[in-house]
Amino acid sequence: MSQDEAVAHKLPVRTLVAASIGNAIEWYDWTIYAAFSVYFASAFFPGEWALINTLATFALAFFFRPLGGWLLGRFADLRGRKTAMLVTIGLMAGGSLIIGILPTFDSIGWLASILLILARIGQGLSLGGEVSNASAYLAEIAPPSRRGRYSSFFYISTGAALLIASLLGFGLTSALSEQQLSDYGWRIPFIIGGVLGLLGMWLRRTLTETEQYEENKTKAEALKNPLMLTLREHPKAVGQLIGFSMLSTLCYYTFFSALTPFAVKNRDADATDVFLALSIATALFIALQYPMGALSDRYGRKPQLLVWSAAIAVLIVPLSSLVRPGLGSLLVVFCIGVGLYTAMTSIAPAIMSELFPTELRGLGIGAWYNLTVAVFGGTAPLVIQAFAEFGASTGFFYYIAIGAAIAFFVIRTLPETRNTELR
Repeated sequence: MSQDEAVAHKLPVRTLVAASIGNAIEWYDWTIYAAFSVYFASAFFPGEWALINTLATFALAFFFRPLGGWLLGRFADLRGRKTAMLVTIGLMAGGSLIIGILPTFDSIGWLASILLILARIGQGLSLGGEVSNASAYLAEIAPPSRRGRYSSFFYISTGAALLIASLLGFGLTSALSEQQLSDYGWRIPFIIGGVLGLLGMWLRRTLTETEQYEENKTKAEALKNPLMLTLREHPKAVGQLIGFSMLSTLCYYTFFSALTPFAVKNRDADATDVFLALSIATALFIALQYPMGALSDRYGRKPQLLVWSAAIAVLIVPLSSLVRPGLGSLLVVFCIGVGLYTAMTSIAPAIMSELFPTELRGLGIGAWYNLTVAVFGGTAPLVIQAFAEFGASTGFFYYIAIGAAIAFFVIRTLPETRNTELR
């Protein structure tokens, strides 16, 4: 390692923490909606389809993520990563606070449903820009030989947010009755998310722009039709991003969102056991991020991704049979699934950022990653619930296995990028 890289490795620790804490708050706000949906569904939608309508709203917000990724990704390429990340966290925290204090359907009728949908749309726009901009930021400040390690902070922060959400769920389900959770308990995590957003904005104000952005902003301003440019000049990169992001988002929203209400509602698992198993698995998820990022810096990104996709293809259906009452079986499902997933998450910002040049990085990741997430991730809780309603819940896990097989063959086409300079 050169002396410059050694110095660079020491300097950005506070920057990494500041950027990552902001990202953690973003993901906390996003995740608690799915985790607590079984308790607040009837507050905003009437009748027996309340949960389906609530999960449909969850899915709808995902289709605004590509728009947010496109607009805020382009904004970041033109005006800077820092400014864009301040905008995204403000939108996310505002949406969370609005949901936490919204009147119910019984109080204001369908206006409650409409306001919930609008708040979720704002959060969808926000997260669409957050993922691409935070990923680009972390990759751009990293020395080439340590980009995997730096990238791991993205999902260390995400894991911390998920752990907080899961522990909060565990604490609330332990302390409150199901009726109390449905009456008011579900509001608590949303209000906390809004307050934490202020902390995130305060921390992010200390960030400085990356050198790569400063050196390429004039080039970004000169681009015409940049979204079409990603297709015209980087079609292979777009296809590869969609291919591995499809499996990544299915893994994320299966293990961290969809399985929680599914296990409680359709497999009669105890809610406290589910939240405890998810909390333990999330702690494992956090602990593995940095070692897996370092592993990719030493041995390469591609072998790690191939192992992950192949293992999910083979194991996901057998694991689904263990989603049932009992803490032990739930621990096996969550720990194996989440543990394997760290092979991808630890290096996701690096892999995505290495696909596009700096002047297109925010937009390229933002638009195509978020489109993939909208199609496959946003619909995951709805699809798993729909399979269950028709008595074919195992079908959802075969769906994931097929996605894993496709991702495996897409990953084989990736170049090895460890120790390379960003374009």
